[in-house]
Amino acid sequence: DAWTAFHNDKGYVSKFMKALYIGDVEDWDQNETEIKKDFRKLRKYVEESGLMKVNPLFYVLHLLHILALEVLAYLVVWHWEGSMAAFFVAAVLLATAQAQAGWSQHDYGHMSVFPSHKMNHIFHHIVIGHIKAASSHWWNFRHFQHHAKPNVIKKDPDVDIAFLFLIGDYIPKSWGSKKLGFMPYNFQHSYFFFLGPPLLLPIYFHVENIFFVFKRRDYVDLLMTVTFFYKFFWLYGPYYGGWGAFGLYMFMRFLESHWFTWVTQMSHLPMRVEKEKEEDWFSLQLATTCNVDSSPFNDWFTGHLNFQIEHHLFPTMPRHNLGKIAPLVKSLCKKHNLPYRCSPLFTAFGDIVRMLKKSGEIWYDAYYHG
Repeated sequence: DAWTAFHNDKGYVSKFMKALYIGDVEDWDQNETEIKKDFRKLRKYVEESGLMKVNPLFYVLHLLHILALEVLAYLVVWHWEGSMAAFFVAAVLLATAQAQAGWSQHDYGHMSVFPSHKMNHIFHHIVIGHIKAASSHWWNFRHFQHHAKPNVIKKDPDVDIAFLFLIGDYIPKSWGSKKLGFMPYNFQHSYFFFLGPPLLLPIYFHVENIFFVFKRRDYVDLLMTVTFFYKFFWLYGPYYGGWGAFGLYMFMRFLESHWFTWVTQMSHLPMRVEKEKEEDWFSLQLATTCNVDSSPFNDWFTGHLNFQIEHHLFPTMPRHNLGKIAPLVKSLCKKHNLPYRCSPLFTAFGDIVRMLKKSGEIWYDAYYHG
């Protein structure tokens, strides 16, 4: 089910798997549970009803609005001749463009825009590399581990953050009982506001990107990143100087980081975080993923990641179709008595803080009273 979910063109991908062939699985279909059967029927319906087909205009307009925001940011600086007011207005416009480009590259990375793998890869390199100054291969390496095993300890890199935060119930209890950790985790719901959203993109992701690119000798991704910085300093250097342009870049990343962190974590961190369990694809995604209410603003603001459940079940589905399949997913959850969690946007943001507080208390009790 995972392999089917990740690949639209099964024949194309299968040829790359011949070198990995070691044998056949006997009687695999005898382990089909009712949930598996129902989900595979739903998957068949999705494919036959055209929900995997793209509306090209949606992605054209989305890319154009990102470019329009970047042009507007430059025009603000040009018109006001590099004033400090222009600096802050441009930073907000650029951060908005960067956040939306983040959702856009996510679509290309999941092969959900073009029928051609090659075209998806090319646009992924352009958007995440030239527009966002990040590595396409780094994103793929991290993100598909997350999708395959969301919130699974030692398999999902997004929950491997114990050096700063302990999440879920299992990790805090385990660390506390073993007297591990050097942070005051019982206050992590407070210091999250200083060490989480402000630093994730400006510090951590920069370091990880640089390390990944040079370790892998990924010179194509490095070249794309260089083109971003050449363009950025060429545009803003004449107005603010080298250090001023660098300050504009970092302030832009600081603003974007808040947007990115709250949106990407609201759909996973409040859910179950545990070691690997023997679960079917559908049950795993529902136990570790939740949604946020849909509205035109929420859909735009989150890049349709407010339909995180549907996105995890059908990661190659064009995001403009995720809401169309949501009622059927919800119905399937109801049939099998599985929770389908959906919250208002700010409630979902608050759930992150409430989770951190609860997990910190679990660590504290296990550390001092366990």
